Amino acid sequence: MEPLAEEFIESLRIRSVSTHTVSNYEIDLKHFSEFLDKKETPLESVDHVFIRDFLNHLYTDRGLSKSSVARKLACLRTFFRFLVRAGRLKTNPAELVSSPRLPKMLPSYLAEGEAATIIELPQGGSLQSLRDRAILELLYASGLRVSELVGLNEDHLDMDQETVRVLGKGKKERIVPFGSYAARALLEYLNEKQAQRVSAMDEDGAVPVFVSVRRGSRRLGSRDVQRLIARLRLKLSATRRVTPHTLRHSFATHLLERGADLRSIQELLGHESLSTTQKYTHVSLQHLKSQYDKAHPKAKKI
Repeated sequence: MEPLAEEFIESLRIRSVSTHTVSNYEIDLKHFSEFLDKKETPLESVDHVFIRDFLNHLYTDRGLSKSSVARKLACLRTFFRFLVRAGRLKTNPAELVSSPRLPKMLPSYLAEGEAATIIELPQGGSLQSLRDRAILELLYASGLRVSELVGLNEDHLDMDQETVRVLGKGKKERIVPFGSYAARALLEYLNEKQAQRVSAMDEDGAVPVFVSVRRGSRRLGSRDVQRLIARLRLKLSATRRVTPHTLRHSFATHLLERGADLRSIQELLGHESLSTTQKYTHVSLQHLKSQYDKAHPKAKKI
């Protein structure tokens, strides 16, 4: 199976599928290959019953969550679809397997005051502090995915218009405004980076916005930003989990609470479907009900 899996993974890279998804699919196919070897089953003999057996093994024997099992099933569906299109198999056995029913999870977000508190944690004029503040300001001001943030090049920024050109999923391009607070933080960071002659350049000549200041000049990765926010969260009195995606959720929720329409938020977030954005209406409704319960004299339970 390994050569076919390698062909599939390479096809994903050619289609500009995100590196995070490619990495996950490589792991998923490795686990499936190990299960094939354990059961001494050739790939051509796999049917929907075998796939259900594999998913049950993941859930009961390995203790994976329903969401992880669902992702591995999605990987197998895509993998077998690739094999059918390539003429390697006649049918896709994974299409006959239903996905596990997942609980509906509302996005976790920060209150406006909480968002301001964590954004203002990096203090001082060092290059690292200025960079960290610029990262947080931009994440909250634009709602970028962390992969989009670390993929930014300096020529993607329009400081006069206070906008950024973003390459989202599937290399789809969108223009996102980021406002004066993020603009000021970015300018302070970029000026200091230039003054210290700290720079990095990709093989294609692109100059990344956010670079490492400790381990030599290289583009920051998604894990670097995740670790940065995890480190800052420890300085807060609250114990709640905060990630780059929490700031993205906060961006969308606060826009909706302050009157932005759902279609505009969809464009800003780069969602392909409006249904993906609609989850924020449920969050906003919860917020409104909470405010109602606190303020209305007839809301108190009897």
